[in-house]
Amino acid sequence: LANDSRFAADPHSNTHGFSGFSPSQKYSACTSTFAFTFVIIKTLSQAQLSLCARYRQNKERAIARHEVREIEQRHTQDGLRERDSSVSSSPDNEDDIVIIYNRVPKTASTSFTNIAYDLCGKNHYHVLHINTTKNNPVMSIQDQVRFVKNVTEWREMKPAFYHGHVSFLDFTKFGIKKKPIYINVIRDPIERLVSYYYFLRFGDDYRPGLRRRKQGDKKVQIH
Repeated sequence: LANDSRFAADPHSNTHGFSGFSPSQKYSACTSTFAFTFVIIKTLSQAQLSLCARYRQNKERAIARHEVREIEQRHTQDGLRERDSSVSSSPDNEDDIVIIYNRVPKTASTSFTNIAYDLCGKNHYHVLHINTTKNNPVMSIQDQVRFVKNVTEWREMKPAFYHGHVSFLDFTKFGIKKKPIYINVIRDPIERLVSYYYFLRFGDDYRPGLRRRKQGDKKVQIH
């Protein structure tokens, strides 16, 4: 090839090594090289992102397992002490009650919660709202561990009434012997759907200044 005049470097050209090709062939060769390079870079980037995501998930699981083991050990010791002292049979054990109201949307949950707030001072219990990451009703493993730890160990806030739009969480998976009491309110599904539609479209009177992400969609009307 070195002696082939078709591949000899043209001193008057900026495309050394391509003097024997037509402009369309040069463009096709450059385009193919660029596309191949782009595919390689994209593949490597996706593999790197996948590796980072897998590493982060493994790290979160390891941290969660470690926290769960600590909670299990702590509650095993607490449970032995409570059984020895027979605390569960005393009337004062009512102060250790925890109620979780995992609210179903559009089932009068706001009105029900307001009643709990109105009565908490007179009846000596605490009302606490459950805030989750990005308002996601399904907690991550780490959030589950933190929630279980806060609910069971925050003795200054007992008896407690927790409320929020969260999914059911089985406390026994975390070694908790005395589970909180779950309560809820349900409603006719069709009536709940209609109520939810108008709630998203017009909002409500409880927080009139709040603008929700899906509010204002007037494409569909229910007669």
